[in-house]
Amino acid sequence: MRLRHMSENGMIELSKSGLLNGQSIRKLKFYEHCVFGKQRRVKFTKDIHKTKRTLNYIHSNLRGPSRVPSKGGVSYMLTIIDDFSKKVWVFFLKKKSDMLATFKEWTIMIEKQTWKQVKRLRTDNGLEFCSYEFNDLCKSKEIARHHIVRHISQQNGVVEQMNRTLMEKVHCMLSIVGLPKSFWTKATSCFLIHRYPSTTINKRTLQEVWSSTPASYFDLKVFRCPAYTHVDNGKLEPRSIKCVFLGYNSSVKGYKLWCLKTKKVMVNRDVIFYETTMLHDSSFRDSCDKE
Repeated sequence: MRLRHMSENGMIELSKSGLLNGQSIRKLKFYEHCVFGKQRRVKFTKDIHKTKRTLNYIHSNLRGPSRVPSKGGVSYMLTIIDDFSKKVWVFFLKKKSDMLATFKEWTIMIEKQTWKQVKRLRTDNGLEFCSYEFNDLCKSKEIARHHIVRHISQQNGVVEQMNRTLMEKVHCMLSIVGLPKSFWTKATSCFLIHRYPSTTINKRTLQEVWSSTPASYFDLKVFRCPAYTHVDNGKLEPRSIKCVFLGYNSSVKGYKLWCLKTKKVMVNRDVIFYETTMLHDSSFRDSCDKE
């Protein structure tokens, strides 16, 4: 008490140095007031890769509402991660209530693709994950539930870290190319995340672990570079229109483009890219702002 509740280790060092008038320091008993004054949160251990196969353990989180809705009115982002491969699925939702139907569609899709079933699901205690409807869905699919402690997001660290990674890249891309914040869904790319080596899976790529095939980097293009897509509007009309490259389409073999003329997103495979330059003129930004 004279030392204002110095730590036990600190007093032992003072005693060893002979600064406590020869008093020896014994193992201190439990002292409630030190608990009240000094208790800290338990340190979070790093997630250890222990899952033996895909879909044995799934992490999920619903992020939102976004302060800036996307061009299409998206305010929420549902993230789903396979613990074994770290493969990530991202779904953009306009309403929080869309989460249930989206997750149900994902389970049906993934079961048909892999002939496997989700075994365990880890989420927070948000109402969207604790509703009767969602609980019934998990029971019907025989999915065991793991919830984190309320307000302790670190316990859902796998998906929280992935969300940070995704949004950091969004901020970088929007900053580099000068796109409005409402384009945040366009700058989010799981296609590229799957092609990054990860230390959690022995520096292999997510794509390789999930599908057992190496990732391809052949068709990668620079975000927002000029892109000229083929059109057929008549014999005397131009054979191409100028667009801006936004990303990749997971369901179709094509590129996502922002058409400067129509001010809409389009998907096409017949594209010529001009990566050595970027669109710095005001026409692109004006087309984004006026859409």
